[in-house]
Amino acid sequence: MLKPILLVEDNPHDLELTLIALEKSQLANEVIIARDGAEALDYLMCRGEHAARQAGNPTVVLLDLKLPKVDGLEVLREIRSTAHLKSIPVVMLTSSKEEQDLLRSYELGVNAYVVKPVDFEEFVRAIADLGIFWAVLNEPPPGSHRYVKPY
Repeated sequence: MLKPILLVEDNPHDLELTLIALEKSQLANEVIIARDGAEALDYLMCRGEHAARQAGNPTVVLLDLKLPKVDGLEVLREIRSTAHLKSIPVVMLTSSKEEQDLLRSYELGVNAYVVKPVDFEEFVRAIADLGIFWAVLNEPPPGSHRYVKPY
């Protein structure tokens, strides 16, 4: 069974572009969408409206930095401080080029920090590359499932 990708994005335009880009990469992974940090944490912790979801962690979390309710840095902090979540790869996907955001993200244990390109084609290419790397090429922690493309 393929593990889903958790996409945490509040901007409707960026959300739509990211979904288009992931679709173009032809990944078979389901994409779970959280529109704020609190919803992302509820999904990861299997609580609230996600209490009955199937157990298991996503293959990767694509996390925006500037989010309503709970910001991306706090979500990252919670992921890294929770035993059953801390091995999930987290990619900060943001428009922020602020050095302090970059440094803080890495201090908290982000796996990658990607600044969203402004150009549509570059954005699509960047997201497709991220999806393929984390869902197909990356070797997940033991006990995780990995997508193997059929020939």
